[in-house]
Amino acid sequence: MWIKSFITLYKNFSNFFKRKSLFFALFIGFLGLSACSSYEKYRHITEEFEFPSQVYPSDYNKVWQEVMKITTKYEREIYNQEAGIIKTRWIDNTLELNFADSFGANDAVKAAQFKLIINVVKGYRGKREVTKVTVFKRQRIEQDFLQGWKLVRTDGILEKSILYRLERALQIEAKLQEIEDKKAKEQEKAF
Repeated sequence: MWIKSFITLYKNFSNFFKRKSLFFALFIGFLGLSACSSYEKYRHITEEFEFPSQVYPSDYNKVWQEVMKITTKYEREIYNQEAGIIKTRWIDNTLELNFADSFGANDAVKAAQFKLIINVVKGYRGKREVTKVTVFKRQRIEQDFLQGWKLVRTDGILEKSILYRLERALQIEAKLQEIEDKKAKEQEKAF
């Protein structure tokens, strides 16, 4: 008698767990779908915290000097080689921003300013010295004087162009150094 009740109890529990596992699988699937849709809501945060950076297979001092040459046209607030940081003052770019946005749906801004923060870090890959450069641009706009300044997301063009110019300058410098070394070896052989 108790064996019969045990068997019916076992069947009920197994049916219960089968339904429970189906419910659990549906619940996990729903969470997965809702997680994918919530990513779209917070995607701008991940994009905002991705700073344009590049690693150069070059000496820290060479990279620092090239970064200083590239940023000569910007008024610098801080430049410290030991800390590896260059920070510019707020630079007015109202005309550039209004021109670039003149074909868009947005209204013209009253004023726009940006600030560059460039970080240069020394590192090693194996035994070779490398240098990582990160460029961060803070862009702020003022629609009218009542609202004040509002930080907006940058388009990333200036940051990427600075990194590209730095890469090209380092390549040119390396090629010139290679030519000088070749000339020096030829002069040694001729002597």
